[in-house]
Amino acid sequence: MRLKDKVVIVTGGASGIGEASARLFAQEGAKVVVADINMEKAEAIAEKIREDNQDSIAVHCDVSNESHVCSLIENTITTFKQLDILFNNAGIILPKRLEEIETAEWNRLFDVNIKSIYLTIKYAIPHLKQTQGNIINMASMTGVIGQRSNAAYSASKGAVIALTKAAAIDYAPFNVRVNAICPAGVKTPLLESWFETQHDPEKARLEQDLSHMLGRTASTEEIARAALFLASEEASFVTGVALPVEGGATLGYGAGIKPEWEYFNHSTDYYQKNMNNTKI
Repeated sequence: MRLKDKVVIVTGGASGIGEASARLFAQEGAKVVVADINMEKAEAIAEKIREDNQDSIAVHCDVSNESHVCSLIENTITTFKQLDILFNNAGIILPKRLEEIETAEWNRLFDVNIKSIYLTIKYAIPHLKQTQGNIINMASMTGVIGQRSNAAYSASKGAVIALTKAAAIDYAPFNVRVNAICPAGVKTPLLESWFETQHDPEKARLEQDLSHMLGRTASTEEIARAALFLASEEASFVTGVALPVEGGATLGYGAGIKPEWEYFNHSTDYYQKNMNNTKI
């Protein structure tokens, strides 16, 4: 098992990528702290992990709240005596143009998506130095290339990438690795909520699938496997990386056509019905 007896904190661990990662880490032998603002869901995930004979606790945590983060780290150390891996997965989205965003919305987004990472690292790093552990931050391909009507989210994820690289420099002398994951589309409740804000949610889902060269949106388990790699000794010489896990979403610039798999795997009728007006 790749994480045997390691202690892992997963923020936003009650759903989506966080849930998939918490359960995968546990399967690989880790003791998992499921941190989430929704305590009922967090406890349900921790209970599922315990049912599989792995240690897990749930901790209520608003990651933008300093006292909550302090309590999260304290509870982890009190319960498991150490901390090996910090997965800063919690995040929110704000799919609006800049002129539509209220100041309070902007501040909340940055508090959850980037201030939280400052707070968790601030209070976790003394313990991670002791174990020569590692940190994984959830970024996004939007932080690399931007996204239409999602400037604030893109900016926050760009900040995550920059913070990751700078922290990797600071903590390398202590053999603490710091990396980020940059997914494109992932089938999470967060993405589903974004679909529901669109004029035509079904068309948005289709376009999301076809924006990836592999012709589909990633599962949460696929992103969790990338997190597992970065958390494990398999990535022992990897630090300061913003790892793209994006199904080819950034390939084929200017092509203006659907991926070739569409020609082989779908009927002409399906193509004519669904693709003629779809831009990738």
